[in-house]
Parts: sequence; C-alpha cells; structure tokens
Amino acid sequence: MWTNWAGDQRCEPATVERPAAVGEVVGAVERAVAAGRCVRVAGSGHSFTGAALTDGALLSLDRMGALLDADPATGLVRVEAGITLHALSQALAEHGLAMPNLGDIDEQSIAGAISTATHGTGATLPNLSAQVRALRLVTAAGEVLELDGGEDLLAARVALGVLGIVTEVTLQTVPAFTLHGVDAPAPLAEVLDELEARVDGHRHFEFFVFPHADSALTRTNDAVDEPPRPRSRLRAYVDDVLLTNRAFQLSCVIGRTVPSAIPSLNRLVTRLAGTSTRVDRSDRIFASPRLVRFTEMEYALPRPVAADAVRAIKATAERHAINFPIEVRFVAPDDALLSPVHERETAYVAVHAFKGMEWEPYFRAVEAIADEHGGRPHWGKRHFQTAATLAPRYPGWERFAAVRGRMDPGGVFSNAYTDRVLGAAGAAV
Repeated sequence: MWTNWAGDQRCEPATVERPAAVGEVVGAVERAVAAGRCVRVAGSGHSFTGAALTDGALLSLDRMGALLDADPATGLVRVEAGITLHALSQALAEHGLAMPNLGDIDEQSIAGAISTATHGTGATLPNLSAQVRALRLVTAAGEVLELDGGEDLLAARVALGVLGIVTEVTLQTVPAFTLHGVDAPAPLAEVLDELEARVDGHRHFEFFVFPHADSALTRTNDAVDEPPRPRSRLRAYVDDVLLTNRAFQLSCVIGRTVPSAIPSLNRLVTRLAGTSTRVDRSDRIFASPRLVRFTEMEYALPRPVAADAVRAIKATAERHAINFPIEVRFVAPDDALLSPVHERETAYVAVHAFKGMEWEPYFRAVEAIADEHGGRPHWGKRHFQTAATLAPRYPGWERFAAVRGRMDPGGVFSNAYTDRVLGAAGAAV
C-alpha cells in the first residue's frame, strides 16, 4: 500500500520498484509494458491529488538522488530526478550556489516539483520548472531521450509524468545569497489596498489570512549583502516545531472537536503571531517544517484580480468550518505549455483543510470563484476540473497533446487522474 504525505491518497500497485540507475529504469518500464501494466512514479508524496496512484507498476526514484555535476561559473547543475529540494539546496551550498526561489516545503523530489509546477513567491520569479535547461527521460518504448530545447522541452517541463520517466534534470541556479526575512501582522484591508506596491516592493512577498480575522500575516524576504546568521537549534525547534506546528495543531484539534470555537481560535492564532526577523541562507528562510497534516487546493489567478478574489474567498471560508489560513503568493510568467503561470503574471491563492475535517464543499465553493477569473489549478493539489474545462485555459494545450501523442501514444504513463485532467492518451478533448 502506497500513501501520500497527507494520508488521503493511497493505492496498491501490482509491483513496486526502486531503480538506482537509468538502465534499471529502462528495465522496469520494459517489464511493465510486457505485462500490460501502466507505470507511474511516486516522489515524496507531497501531491494532494491522485497523480501517483496506480494498480500497475509504481516506481520510486529515491535511490537516484545525487548531484551529478555543478559548474559555479555558469550556475548549471545536473541532478538525478529523485533528489529532494532539501538535499539539493544542501549540495548546492557546498558549491556556492542556490536555487533562485523555493516554496515553503522542500521535501519534494525535483522531478515531482517541476512536473507539477511547484513554485515559491516573487513577482519577478517564475516557478521551479522554468529553471530547467535540459532533462533526460525514459519513454514507453524504453528509449532514453535527452531534451535540451524546442517543443519537447516546453512540454516536458510541466508534464505530470505522462511523457515518460524523468531521470536527470539540468537546472539553472544562481550564486548563493542571504535573505532578510520579516514576518509581521498588518490589517488585511491595508494589505489588499496596497497589494501591488507590497508585491513589487520586495523580492519575495506573500501573506496569510485566517477566516474570521481582520489582520493578515505578511512575509517579506529580500536579498542582503550580509553573512547568514542561523538560529540555534533550540530556537529553531521552539519557533518551527513548538509554536508554528504543535501549538497550531492543538488549535486545529480543538476546532475540529468544537467547530463553533473556530472563529475565536482563528483570531487568537492571528493575535499571537507577532513580528519576527531572520537573516540566513536563502533555502533556510524559504522552507520550514510542516508537521500538521492537511489537504489543499491552490489556484493560479491573473494577478490583477488577486485582491477581489481574496475578499470573496475569505467570505466563503467564513461560511464553513475552516481553521487554516488562506495563503497568497505571486509568480512571474513562463512558457512551459502546461504551466499554470503560462504567459501571465499570477497570484496563487491556496486554501487548506485540517486532516479529518470536511473539505469538499469549501473547496468547490472556492473553485467556483477561481473559475470566474479563469483560474488554473496547481497540478499537485486538489481540484475538480477535467480536460474539457481545462483545455480552453491553456494556449499550448493542443501542442502539449501532440507531444504526448508522439511520446506515449499507448498511455503507458497514464492513470485515472491524468485521464481526467489531460484526457486519455491519443483521445481528442
């Protein structure tokens, strides 16, 4: 039995393999095809969808997690697909390099992160897949392809695993840098009224707002010419584990038990979140532990509608028993064919539900708001869209389908989720 991090997606594959080299990946694909089985790859399980699920062959690339080459002069690095973002950041630091941006979780594998268009925040920074300069993948025919440009790479940068098994990735990194991070509360009305100035005024800006609270929790990160000042282990444990996770989890458990207490609890959590400042290596600022289990939906919306969408989503959240904040981040456009930020400046709005609490009515109501604004769902998070509803939102949809039809005409790398959101391999939308 395979389960994801949240514990709400599970499957029983016919076979599970953990190849340690490209040749072993080719062998696993050939065995699956000979047995008439579909093939999916599971990363670290941080997707909230059924993207990894299969009753056929499931592959894990956790034994393929090495940094293969790093050139500090150009910033180009080559890594195996199973390396986690955390391990990658550690390895890059040893070469004086860093990822230009990361999300707030760094446990994902690099292949999983780029395949689902994982992102951080920063109006001038696209998602992680935009850093891909080349990749190697194993096709359904057992061929090993090197993609370093053109239509195939534009498709493969965000592909949900349907083109083949990514085994190596070449990334464009940057010289290591230090971030000055400030977390501070601010009136929500003020944040929304000044949103454009706040987003453009910082390298990284995001904010959170709890239903029933009038204050937002803002987070700004800016590069500074200072040495990192890491926290002590004790301080990091108190901040990241006891306060950010365990105390919040207690609030969530109380709210799940007594839903009528959620408005008061949300306001209390917001009041207790004071101002904090950190100066540290970029990856240590970007990511923090996530120990409280939840499920999540996230939509990429046109940036100009962000403030209005947040107001509508917050009002919707307050009609449901929700004790998680709404999270808002900003991402620059890119050109990957299935990237949710394809050719438009984007505000990502994420909503969450604590494990064991009802989430579907809330998520459907939020999705209706996203639909009104032409929202595109995060490929690794819950949504209710189908290929028919998604195709009109992506200018490169047919181009992607053509690449898929050429690389995997028989749908070897498909499953129920990809059939729903991309259409069956070889079928017209």
